[in-house]
Amino acid sequence: MKFNRILLSATLIVVALVVQVSVLARLQLPGAVPDLVLLTVVGLALVYGPVSGSLVGFTAGLLSDLAPPADHAAGRYALVLCVIGYLVGLAKPDNGRLTSATGPMAVVVAAAIGSTLLYAGVGALVGDTAARHVGLGFLLFTAGLYDLLLAPFTVPLIMALARRAENDPLADTGGGNGADVASGWLSSGTGLRIGTQRGGLRVKAARSRATRAGRIKGVKRL
Repeated sequence: MKFNRILLSATLIVVALVVQVSVLARLQLPGAVPDLVLLTVVGLALVYGPVSGSLVGFTAGLLSDLAPPADHAAGRYALVLCVIGYLVGLAKPDNGRLTSATGPMAVVVAAAIGSTLLYAGVGALVGDTAARHVGLGFLLFTAGLYDLLLAPFTVPLIMALARRAENDPLADTGGGNGADVASGWLSSGTGLRIGTQRGGLRVKAARSRATRAGRIKGVKRL
């Protein structure tokens, strides 16, 4: 991995892990817990691809395994996020652009459900039956729901930062046939435009000033 990727990935993973342990894990929500570490891996994998995505996922999972108050065997979540990072990286578009938020949203839900299933499956192999007591179906539903609600506020930002760290020209351009991966998420998912909105406002303002100037000149001539 490039130095920029390593530095940015390490920073984002540490920040996500701190927020996960100190804030999200203490919300006492029914069922699963919003997984900011997973969303960080998803955002980076969508930009970096499968190989780097698997490395980022393994590192993030290993740190999660070691962070208190971890109550499972070290390496369990590292394996899960390594697989998820690789699979999500396969969904990276070849041209780096998406025209809607449907794809990333589907990836987030699939990653949330897949990570929960993998985690429960690995736990069953080592004798951890906690998922059976809570209910696997309820865990899958709440994991997908919570991560989907949190994703629009985190994944686009993570992808934009990854793009800038890569010095990707797509990070500074919002035109073309399709929207940028991050801007496409926001524009399609929330109705907001972050690429061409400023340019459109400037054009409208210029036209408005020209119209007012024309009216003033016409009044003076009269």
